[in-house]
Amino acid sequence: MHDAPARHVPLRRDSNDKACHVLRMLDGLTKEELAALPERVRAHIGALEATVSRLDHLVHQYKAALYGKKTERFTPEEQSHLFEDLEVAIAETKAAEPAKSERAAPSTAKRNIGHLPEHLPRIERVIEPESTMCPCGCGEMTKIGEDRTERLDIVPAQFRVIVAIRPRYACRTCAQCIMQAPSPPHLIEGGMPTEALIAHVVMRKYGDHCPLYRQAGIFARSGVELDRSTLANWVGKVAFHLSPLVDCMAEHLKASPVLAMDETPLPVLDPGRGRTKTGYLWALARDERGWGGNDPPGIVYTYAPSRAGAHATRILKGWTGTLLVDGYAGYNQLASRPREGGTVRLAHCWAHARRKLFDIFKKDRSPIAEEGLRRIGLLYDIEREIRGRSADERLAIRRERTKPILDDFHVWLRAQRERVSRKSRLGQALSYIAQHWQGLTVFTDDGRVEIDNNLIENRIRPQALTRKNALFAGHDEGGASWAKIASLIETCRLNDVDPYAWLRDALTKIAHGHPVSRMDDLLPWNYPSTT
Repeated sequence: MHDAPARHVPLRRDSNDKACHVLRMLDGLTKEELAALPERVRAHIGALEATVSRLDHLVHQYKAALYGKKTERFTPEEQSHLFEDLEVAIAETKAAEPAKSERAAPSTAKRNIGHLPEHLPRIERVIEPESTMCPCGCGEMTKIGEDRTERLDIVPAQFRVIVAIRPRYACRTCAQCIMQAPSPPHLIEGGMPTEALIAHVVMRKYGDHCPLYRQAGIFARSGVELDRSTLANWVGKVAFHLSPLVDCMAEHLKASPVLAMDETPLPVLDPGRGRTKTGYLWALARDERGWGGNDPPGIVYTYAPSRAGAHATRILKGWTGTLLVDGYAGYNQLASRPREGGTVRLAHCWAHARRKLFDIFKKDRSPIAEEGLRRIGLLYDIEREIRGRSADERLAIRRERTKPILDDFHVWLRAQRERVSRKSRLGQALSYIAQHWQGLTVFTDDGRVEIDNNLIENRIRPQALTRKNALFAGHDEGGASWAKIASLIETCRLNDVDPYAWLRDALTKIAHGHPVSRMDDLLPWNYPSTT
């Protein structure tokens, strides 16, 4: 005899039963499926527990990176990579969750917080059912509403050719006169690129850190063969045309009584020796947003073949005021030499002083370094509170609350230096603070001076990333071009201006003969902000 076929076990439904959802899931299962159900449930629970455990771990790391103790281990770029990788891992884990049963109750759709910008073009695709006839045979159904779902799409960079057609006209009567519209002006006469394409290449190189040889490869994938040397020629012409703007911007900055300065290495090829040499980008910046000043922020880079202090003197020729710098001795000659119209007063950066103590505390857990960090933290607490207030308000609060903290700090510093060997790492850090004490306290005498030089350091980081991707500049002239274009792009960013839009419009206006007497009109801070 043959075994009787497995039969479905009927389960009574009760709409008022709290377990009706479970009953619906179990209804229709065979005896064999019911017997195997406990094992399947245990496996399912085990998979869910593993997923929850991994998600807990990833979320803990994410929160630690976002809200944990602040350290100086990661730059903003490194933190960005850290968050990015954690988010990828979380998404990967969620994507691996067991698929929901078709019998499961529908869940609420999960969408990203926010909405898609209204200015983006919409392409509507109406998805109709296969038939709009009523299944009951009543006839054509009537539309009673619709569901709309928006998804963000992208069309990769698309090349196009703009053809300029200039008809020629002749007089049939005299047969002597011929008329034709003049050829529109171009930034690169006789060349193929529009100003928009040139701006794109420049922005990709100096704003998005994509070297020209990589751009040439990207263009080739679209079927456009452009040699790297051709792109370099375009960039060089842009640097030439933008030079007056950079000079104009530098003069505007040097009209301010308080500036910040820093320098960063820039490897440059040295053909004579067959290897690279070290040049420097010197950055000069102004930012009055901390005390509500009227002048817009800006930064100008200047390329120099070395780090000699004479380059800082040359860049600041004729300028007097307060200069916020780090502890590099090359700046000392600025303050030591008398100048016509006044002197240069050096204000030193507390972030550099703090960093030296932090490095020691991170390695040795030194209680003296920890105490120094605590005292510096009190200074920063006050600075966060008064940021954005007027210079007079900041000065009054600093005299009332900051100076007593500094006076006590100075007494503590002298006492610790007597206890610690001057040759030790901690002794050297304390000596650095003591040697620069006069410059470190300048901010308490002027509400326009910031406590540190972090603004300019943050503006130097993008150049370090460009340097990393490009490896080096090809020549001293390449370093100079780099400095000019980077000055304008970073000033756009400081003023919340789209660098590409500004570059495109500025190059177009220059091509059409924008007068030199109105050069100020083209400066980034006079361009409409994107915010």
